[in-house]
Amino acid sequence: MDAAKTDRFIAEAWDEDIVPQLVEYIRIPNKSPLFDPQWKRNGYMDAATRQLADWARAQPIAGMSVEVVELEGRTPLIYIEVPASGASAGDGTAEDTVLLYGHLDKQPEMTGWADGLGPWTPVIRGDKLYGRGGADDGYALFGSLTAIRSLREQGLPHCRCVILIEACEESGSYDLPYYVDHLADRIGKPSLVVCLDSGCANYDQLWCTTSLRGLAGGNLKVSVLEEGVHSGDASGIVASSFRILRQLLSRLEDELTGRIVVEDLHVEIPAERRRQAQRAAEVLGTAVWDKFPFLPGMRPMADDLAELVLNRTWRPALSVTGADGLPPLSSAGNVLRPFTAVKLSLRLPPTLDPKKASEVLRRVLLDKPPYGARVELELEKASTGWNAPALAPWLEQAIDRASRETFGAPAMYMGEGGSIPFMGMLGDKFPGAQFMITGVLGPHSNAHGPNEFLHIPTGKRVTGAVARVIAAHFHASGKGLTRGVAAQAGQAQFGDHGCC
Repeated sequence: MDAAKTDRFIAEAWDEDIVPQLVEYIRIPNKSPLFDPQWKRNGYMDAATRQLADWARAQPIAGMSVEVVELEGRTPLIYIEVPASGASAGDGTAEDTVLLYGHLDKQPEMTGWADGLGPWTPVIRGDKLYGRGGADDGYALFGSLTAIRSLREQGLPHCRCVILIEACEESGSYDLPYYVDHLADRIGKPSLVVCLDSGCANYDQLWCTTSLRGLAGGNLKVSVLEEGVHSGDASGIVASSFRILRQLLSRLEDELTGRIVVEDLHVEIPAERRRQAQRAAEVLGTAVWDKFPFLPGMRPMADDLAELVLNRTWRPALSVTGADGLPPLSSAGNVLRPFTAVKLSLRLPPTLDPKKASEVLRRVLLDKPPYGARVELELEKASTGWNAPALAPWLEQAIDRASRETFGAPAMYMGEGGSIPFMGMLGDKFPGAQFMITGVLGPHSNAHGPNEFLHIPTGKRVTGAVARVIAAHFHASGKGLTRGVAAQAGQAQFGDHGCC
């Protein structure tokens, strides 16, 4: 590989083609089905799918096929196959497969955008592209195909590549298993999975994700009256639905420390993951926490930086992300309200079964309600976490080399606090596959929140790193190093401790 030529090609593709495409993509309010139940009628998801698929079809990649697959009643999926280039039937590289993954659905608007910015208003300021979904995860299809094209431009060989772009990830990927089963024969058995939907702890090196938390949650509602009544008349006799809600949440979370007090929602953290957290903390320093827009005087939940990393990646944590039954302050009268409802988002340790966690939630929150109040829990999410298998030596070397060539610094490894349900699914279906999970969501990029942005230079460098790893995968495949290595190494050396 002529590394300089590869990087020039990728940089030009980003500047001249990818960024303009992302600008148009950001304008489309294609919210995930959980946030837009009428997504089909509204047409935004179809518009985003059409834009990305049309762009993919226009790429000059010989033999490539692009298809929009839409099972009855489900969100669409873009399925792309790129045949092997320079492969030999005799050495196995013609059959070996790289699976690249991304998604095109988006989180809802959120409030608090700065002046001149908005979720559906693309704005380029310096090296940042602001707007919802550019970094999470609209760039994935563009980056994946551009990485493959950069190899083709130099006549470099690569194994067969399959690209899956789903439209349900932000809702828990509940449609994706049906597509994976539907397309199983066409997907084959990938020996390398590349996911571009993760984050980076800084913009100075390539960060690979070693674990992802799961997710459980839904709507918790406490009802005490058939209708609201005068608070002066009823208070002291009728228990406040808000106070009962506080009591129930205290069964789950210590309000002083934030620790989840239900031991069944914790797991033993592998020793290797603890060591990785310590190394990440040493590299990042206070960037572990000061990337967040704290108010003056506000401080993080702990002083130990490694413990903060583990809190974010391996420990359960509760967020209340919405509420109902509470009128706006401007119209809040002296009324003891009939009910209070909140939306719960419980992040789970990577190896905890989300169905088990959901049952624990039901037991803890619904058992013996205070004062006989009516307590309802409508579970909406149960997303599987993921813990990476052992990293094969060829891939560890390829990732580190790619980071040094594109970023000028060694690669780093750390868990992420979010969820990508597809990874757990693939880990189960393809236990012998290797994983490269990375992304562009770095400090202050604020995915899901206001002022979300994509750091364009990191997008270029991550694309270059993916190109290098795909090239290295071809050579490893020819030597028989890609098939079954992860499963064998994990059983023989690492147990459940994972890689690196």
